Amino acid sequence: MIYLEAFGITLVLSTIFSLAGVGGAAALIPIFNMMGFPFGLSKAAGLFVNISATTMSTIMNLKHKALDIKFAIPLLVSLMIFLPMGAYLSQFMNEKVMKIMLAGFLFFTASMILFGKKEAKVDYQKKWILFLVGSLVGIFSGIIGVSGGNLILAILILLGYDAKKMVFVISFIIPFSSLAAFITYANIIHIDWLLIASVASAAIIGGFIGNRIMFLKLDSKQIKKIIAILLYFVALKLTYNLI
Repeated sequence: MIYLEAFGITLVLSTIFSLAGVGGAAALIPIFNMMGFPFGLSKAAGLFVNISATTMSTIMNLKHKALDIKFAIPLLVSLMIFLPMGAYLSQFMNEKVMKIMLAGFLFFTASMILFGKKEAKVDYQKKWILFLVGSLVGIFSGIIGVSGGNLILAILILLGYDAKKMVFVISFIIPFSSLAAFITYANIIHIDWLLIASVASAAIIGGFIGNRIMFLKLDSKQIKKIIAILLYFVALKLTYNLI
């Protein structure tokens, strides 16, 4: 029954989060943990959700020729290097501290998406700056078990990039960076493959549904509001449980 519940929750959230080109691990990690799964396994499952949901999104974005691959490469390379590094370091950190970091990450990301400035102040399309952003985000994200897509998306929106355009770039990065981090977690914790299979199948379906809705229905403002509200809700619940 718990696997069926995980499937249903993942299906709903993956559909919604795929509207922003991300797999929803940030919201699913604390939810899986609240359901009774170990925190390390919850992070690994969240990463695999990202892989499953955004792989479908990436395929569809390539089909629609909506992806700027050259822009994505510096972010991809840096995340592939530093996300596994953060995942490895997480085994030496206190679980409560990591949950506090995750809650803070959720509040910050939601606020940046919802209230971030629209005017670009710096040319972040320079490759070395993109690599630096990806490296810093990678270390932090690997520790708390997320792909880094939400945080990078928030930064790009803060710098004035169009949300709908940037989600295509993020959706290309996440499957690769999440896989690298997942492999690291798989080597340091016990993996429940039945859980992984349940949430992966739900994420694939949700990613397909959400991506179709994004192309047909929603604009950038609607996408940002939906994602921000969900992140605030999960952050508040996680914070309450830590008190």
